[in-house]
Amino acid sequence: MNAQAILRSLLHRRESGLLGLILLSVMAVAMVDPGFLSWTNWKDILVRCAPAAIVCCGVVMVVLTGEIDISTGSLMAFLSAIMGSMISSDLLGWSPWIGIPLVLLSGTLMGMLTGLLVTFGAVPSIIVTLGWLTCLRGFTTLVMKGENIGNLPSWLSDAAKYGFIGLPLSIWVAGVVIIVTGFLLNHTPLGWRIRATGSSAYASTMTGINSDAVRIFAFAWTGLLTAVATVVDVPRLPRIESGIGVGFELLVVTCVVVGGVSISGGRGNLRGVLLAVVLMTLIRPLLTFLNIGEEAEKWTRAIQGSFILTAVILDQAAHRMAVRREAP
Repeated sequence: MNAQAILRSLLHRRESGLLGLILLSVMAVAMVDPGFLSWTNWKDILVRCAPAAIVCCGVVMVVLTGEIDISTGSLMAFLSAIMGSMISSDLLGWSPWIGIPLVLLSGTLMGMLTGLLVTFGAVPSIIVTLGWLTCLRGFTTLVMKGENIGNLPSWLSDAAKYGFIGLPLSIWVAGVVIIVTGFLLNHTPLGWRIRATGSSAYASTMTGINSDAVRIFAFAWTGLLTAVATVVDVPRLPRIESGIGVGFELLVVTCVVVGGVSISGGRGNLRGVLLAVVLMTLIRPLLTFLNIGEEAEKWTRAIQGSFILTAVILDQAAHRMAVRREAP
């Protein structure tokens, strides 16, 4: 069995393990409190999953190219502040048909700028996005001036809360984004180029792939999807606060790595990432139904951190095992 087949087998086991862990967790909590299985509770869980699933569809491309983006939470906060400032009736009061496209454009341009700094600026992506993480938080505070933003257009808030056919807008949009991203990764030359770039940038360049353009696209796609998640999820909140998105980047990166995408690039798929989104999002509701109380938030972060550390260790161990089996 060659290394590629071994890694595919390990990814399949990862997905099966995630699915099994989700089912076991749900059944265990349902035995304690059958209310956990109610449609109202699961609709709330899906709403919680939606923004992470949307942004993960971008970050998975970044990680597959061998890069990382840890600024999505701060970018979401900054874009929320921009959107609120433009379309809130308390501030500029612009039409959402002007403000929303500008938010989407801003997110895309921010992602593209990150990609340019990583490729042509030759700055490691962890450093660039760490810088953005801090910088954008500062800009968010300046834009909001310590005040919360409310009074967004009622139709936008209603769409975010209630959506269509009983499902909030974020769930519908997440479904579309997942389908589009899955198609791009699995059924277009772009998906092959993204994986090839992450496997070996030098080898992909020798085969005619513009690795720099691929990386820039991955970061721009992530910026766009962060803006999309902002537009469809943030308006459901009573008001926009400057602390929005804190810890969101940890959740996204955890889902991508726990979902089986190799942190060194080139290997992984969207199915495992989506299963990880469900598992990571379930942690807080599970603890709430188990009556953990005020400690639930602390336990949630601790469990998420443990998951990402374990996933990285397993990924490196699997890679070394595949290399040893491939060696003559």
